[in-house]
Formats: sequence, C-alpha cells, structure tokens
Amino acid sequence: MDVYAELADFLATAIDERVGPDDDYFALGLANSLFALELVSFVEQRFHLTISVDDLDLDHFRTLNRLTDFVHAKTAA
Repeated sequence: MDVYAELADFLATAIDERVGPDDDYFALGLANSLFALELVSFVEQRFHLTISVDDLDLDHFRTLNRLTDFVHAKTAA
C-alpha cells in the first residue's frame, strides 16, 4: 500500500489542488478545521486506524509527509 499516494490523491480531490510533500495546506488557506475532521475520518476509515484525542495534534496532519509518517507510525503500533 502506498500511503503517500493515497493521501495525495485524497487531498487533491478534497481541496481541488495538488500540494507538495511539505506544503502546509492549512497555512496556505486550502484547508480549514472542518476539513481537518474530514481528513481524520478518511485516515481512520481508509487505514483502519483509531485516532485518539492525544493524536489530534494538527502538526500530524499539516503536510503530506507528516501525515504519511503519522499513518506509518499508527499502523506499526
């Protein structure tokens, strides 16, 4: 499974724009808090994860690289 590619495809569709691996789509104004909830839901469903309150640090979700690392860490646990 190519986590990065799946996340990149989801983001491109959801925000209607391709972003680079370290582009902060929240800081760029491409995403907001409502989208953050959608992103968390997608990650939970697609990768069969449970994201706890402790995991809800926006820094985990800001960029494709950070989000990919987060998913890999959660799936390895």
